[in-house]
Amino acid sequence: MTVHELAQALPLTVVTMPDGEREVEGAYIGDLLSWVMGRARSGQVWVTIMSNLNIVAVASLSDVACILLCENVELDSSVAETAAEKGINILSSPLSAFELACELSRVGI
Repeated sequence: MTVHELAQALPLTVVTMPDGEREVEGAYIGDLLSWVMGRARSGQVWVTIMSNLNIVAVASLSDVACILLCENVELDSSVAETAAEKGINILSSPLSAFELACELSRVGI
């Protein structure tokens, strides 16, 4: 499943999608950035409530397929702009991390 397909399969809002054809290969849920850097794998959806500029760097270093912001977390426009420039897909949802984990599992991720 691609990031674009994921955005259509679940109730998600696209914040940035410069690489919608990126394949999704699992998920990682975490909010401690150093922990995510060391454990998230390439191609995963990263589910988080973090919204500062550092998420763009962590997503880039970890090579995740996208960042999925839960609980209606909103980004500063400057963070979204930087993410788009760096090729980082960001989606958002009103659901909690647990609810998103269940939904990701339901669609085969």
